[in-house]
Amino acid sequence: MTETTERANVGPPDTRLWEQIAEGDHAAFTELFERHAEAVWNYAYRLTASWSQAEDLLSATFLTAWRKRGEAQLVRDSALPWLYTVTANRARTEWRASRRALRLVARLTPQDERDHADEVAARTDAQRRLAAVVAAIAKLPASEREIAQLCLLGDVSTADAAALLRITESSVRARVSRTRARLRDLTPEDTP
Repeated sequence: MTETTERANVGPPDTRLWEQIAEGDHAAFTELFERHAEAVWNYAYRLTASWSQAEDLLSATFLTAWRKRGEAQLVRDSALPWLYTVTANRARTEWRASRRALRLVARLTPQDERDHADEVAARTDAQRRLAAVVAAIAKLPASEREIAQLCLLGDVSTADAAALLRITESSVRARVSRTRARLRDLTPEDTP
């Protein structure tokens, strides 16, 4: 059992915390943050390959959680899948914005200064590949997308995913296998 899972089993379940948060309980929100911040940061880092962007996404995710406290409903006993979904959506939005900014810089930069833009583009190659995977995951059916976000990007064990989704562990392993195969078809060949 991971440290995050152990912390999740201490204290009230996430669903109870979520109800308290909906009523404006700051202590419950703090407990939820402390319970899942590390897992959300790790997930954000896997999405962006950037420490600073992972920090920003962690903050944005929990800010969204606070803002949506009375609106959003958890469909599972854990808030982690919902938090992962918010993180993935925010990462996708930020990636699109950065791509637009890079294209604008490329158009505004004189021809003799383009070498710097090439260097920046080369440094962001890992982020491009990761973004291609995130975009491919967004195209998957909901059940496969959820498995990809939990097991492939979120690094949740198949046992924990089975418990979260209330299905057998063998079903999770089968979905992971199908999802990997589908992602290989949806991503460019140079994407690991």
